[in-house]
Amino acid sequence: MDLTVWARELAASLLAEPLPRRWAHSQGVAARAGSLAGLLGKDSELLWAAAVLHDIGYTPSLAATGFHPLDGARYLRDQTAADERLVRLVANHSCAVLEAKERGLREQLEDEFPLLDHPALVDALAYCDMTTTPDGEPTTVDARLAEILGRYGVDSIVGRFIRRAEPELRAAVHRVEVRLASVGK
Repeated sequence: MDLTVWARELAASLLAEPLPRRWAHSQGVAARAGSLAGLLGKDSELLWAAAVLHDIGYTPSLAATGFHPLDGARYLRDQTAADERLVRLVANHSCAVLEAKERGLREQLEDEFPLLDHPALVDALAYCDMTTTPDGEPTTVDARLAEILGRYGVDSIVGRFIRRAEPELRAAVHRVEVRLASVGK
């Protein structure tokens, strides 16, 4: 089965009913990933699959630690035949290691799922996530970061993580935007 078809069906089965807004976000992140196909060549399907699956760890039946990147990656590793690179992208999406530190899970995340040594893919997934609203619509990184802080609060675990990750998330988005601009010339 095609990777993108498999990933979409799996994400839909895990998110569509219990978390329809999260499913809308994941579909929007995947649409963004589709727009980057020209940048990533043969890795574009891998990015798309990671984009649609990146938030499956929010699914109540998978939420063992309460840290969705780790829970989603563990499910993909333990319950599916997912490619290791896909699992590692899901585990580490959008600077997840910094939130893992806030939650006391950094060592587990790094030991089980080392950051993928493919900066363009890692940046691309952060770009897709950080430029998509919770409802799946395109947005700016500024608006997305403000929305996350507003939703969770600046002093929450997520708020502290986002404030710590903000420079790197902005840099990742910028790097992708520069690459997009150079392709368009």
